[in-house]
Amino acid sequence: MLHSQPSRPGTLLLLVAAVIGFVVALYAWYTPLTGVTGTIGALGVAIDSIVLALLTFALRGATRRGMRIFLVIITLVMLVGIGFAAALLHQYIITAAMVVGLIGLIMLSRRSVHHHHRVNV
Repeated sequence: MLHSQPSRPGTLLLLVAAVIGFVVALYAWYTPLTGVTGTIGALGVAIDSIVLALLTFALRGATRRGMRIFLVIITLVMLVGIGFAAALLHQYIITAAMVVGLIGLIMLSRRSVHHHHRVNV
């Protein structure tokens, strides 16, 4: 049975999206006059970006089909949630980063299908 390696570019895109989300959310949380200084929303987006990075590593390491499907769904929900929260915070850079992360998730979740060939004797 052939096992393909998870997509390295997909992993990198997801990690870049998580890092951009974390950095911009912390910037918005600390910097005065951003409109979201000290708010729980900006801090929540920063924490969720860390969780997104951890999910990326878990998804890359998952080998069982059921676990991969579960992690893909949870990662998708996180991407949509972070993107929506960032749009409500008027931090559109984070929303754009989550779109890039979605592209990375698509690349990461596309693996070759494992075929089990039966041999009739």
